[in-house]
Amino acid sequence: MEDIEDMFAGGAGGAPPGFRLPLNAVGVNPKRNTSKRSISKQKDEVTDSNRDSLAPPSMKIPGTQTIYIKTFGCSHNQASSANRQYWISDSEYMAGQLTAFGYGLTEVPEEADLWLINTCTVKSPSQSAMSTLITRGRSGKKPLVIAGCVPQGSRDLKELEGVSVVGVQQIDRVVEIVEETLKGHEVRLLNRKTLPALDLPKVRKNNFIEILPINVGCLGACTYCKTKHARGHLGSYTVESLVERVRTVISEGVKEIWLSSEDTGAYGRDIGVNLPILLNAIVKELPSDQSTMLRIGMTNPPFILEHLKEIAAVLRHPCVYTFLHVPVQSGSDAVLTAMNREYTSGEFRTVVDTLTELVPGMQIATDIICGFPGETDEDFSQTVGLIKDYKFAQVHISQFYPRPGTPAAKMKKVQSKIVKQRSRELTCVFEAFAPYTGMEGKEERIWITEIATDGVHLVGHTKGYIQVLVSGPESMLGTSAIARITSVGRWSVFGEVIETLASTNVVTQVREETKPACTSDVSTCETCACSAESCCGEGKSGEACNVSGDITRQDHKTGEKSMTKEEEKQEVVSHWGLVDKALVCGVFVSSLTILVLIISIASRVLLRQ
Repeated sequence: MEDIEDMFAGGAGGAPPGFRLPLNAVGVNPKRNTSKRSISKQKDEVTDSNRDSLAPPSMKIPGTQTIYIKTFGCSHNQASSANRQYWISDSEYMAGQLTAFGYGLTEVPEEADLWLINTCTVKSPSQSAMSTLITRGRSGKKPLVIAGCVPQGSRDLKELEGVSVVGVQQIDRVVEIVEETLKGHEVRLLNRKTLPALDLPKVRKNNFIEILPINVGCLGACTYCKTKHARGHLGSYTVESLVERVRTVISEGVKEIWLSSEDTGAYGRDIGVNLPILLNAIVKELPSDQSTMLRIGMTNPPFILEHLKEIAAVLRHPCVYTFLHVPVQSGSDAVLTAMNREYTSGEFRTVVDTLTELVPGMQIATDIICGFPGETDEDFSQTVGLIKDYKFAQVHISQFYPRPGTPAAKMKKVQSKIVKQRSRELTCVFEAFAPYTGMEGKEERIWITEIATDGVHLVGHTKGYIQVLVSGPESMLGTSAIARITSVGRWSVFGEVIETLASTNVVTQVREETKPACTSDVSTCETCACSAESCCGEGKSGEACNVSGDITRQDHKTGEKSMTKEEEKQEVVSHWGLVDKALVCGVFVSSLTILVLIISIASRVLLRQ
């Protein structure tokens, strides 16, 4: 059987993103699965199934059922995990398409008519948790759809027998797959020749954060990595499509844009561009009032080395977080060679030193794998030395897990007890750092986008992406504020909001669209549609001109906006409505009438005399 994508009428173009195709439209005839076949021999197909686990719960109209979506990502808890961003973004796109076609979503598995499980193959614990959930779903006779890297990279897994699967580049077909699975069919969509569209419907996990994939796959060949097996070779979205997506999400009220990729630094090498070109194009679209911030995703050292100064310039931009996730994995060159990481520990140090020197307040997170095959005590000592030298505020420490099918899985392993011991030792070293000491009393601008796990505080981030926990109403989500740091902890700092910053960017944009054409008369610059630089000159850019991106500071306690005297006059005048004018006219007429009466009476008195 050929791949479904090759069987569409009209060639490889396929259906529009999210379009639901009937079973016969994809050129596949349902048939009874009368014999057991190895999943590894099956290509993308739809088959009938008599298994109880796939029996439809009830005959409902398609699009009216309820779906439970579970996302498994990396074991990293920190938001900087590039791989976790990918899985969250994929789940958001799938949820968006399902809700667009009428399906309901639930967080209670027992209430769902079907379970959609989005999987991760980076770490063994994530895959084990996936297997447990699949077993639980089978026991509950729930129709199952397994998405993500596990089915894409390990098609012959026993756990995937009898369930529908969708690959990492087939998420725009999720509606079809869910519908057919609810009918009792087993669907397999794993092969594709094009990237999914960026404008698919989306249900964001956080309404204020857009996770934007800029490419899939990577150019590396790390000996321990399974993700490459699933996501394949590098495939980059065009600069134009990404910039258009940025414009769209900003108009939707997004306050943070996270660029996501297996390796951000490798972006564009397959289409003749590079990361600095993309970043410079994106920052031009960001509101000048800093109401929407950009966060650059994880990048490995080899490719960023070529663009350090250009990347540093972008990181200094007011609308870009001065934060970067650069995995080192080991401080030993011998281990890095065995990992096939394509850089040395010295080159990693060059990346950190250069960015720290060129970018004020630069924050760098990194990753370490403890107990890689062949790692000696001396190798591990070099890793500990590297971490001690830089005292990173964020280090993602993991133990080596052999992934089936990778070269590292065949290498001689370090004893399990030694791996655990090294992991504990490095964790103790890392947790002894106090990276935020000295921040007490400082005032920092923060961007508030989340509710803390304690359910009490709101989470904001400084420009260096340091987590600041503040108290306040949920209405502050999506805003920016000035916070005074009151105390510091190991993982975050606490602060109090002393004033909020209300963006006037949207109002100013509407006002500028209605301005008359630009003139060369500087006296009219306040109302013309030209820019400050071209109309007023550099000296008047902050005075006479009304430039997009003004920020109105609003006192957090009183909620009153500060105004100039001219603005106060305009505010008073703007409140004169029709009733006010009528009252004034009435007073004037009455006064005139009284004056006439007085004159008339005086005249009569004089005549009598």
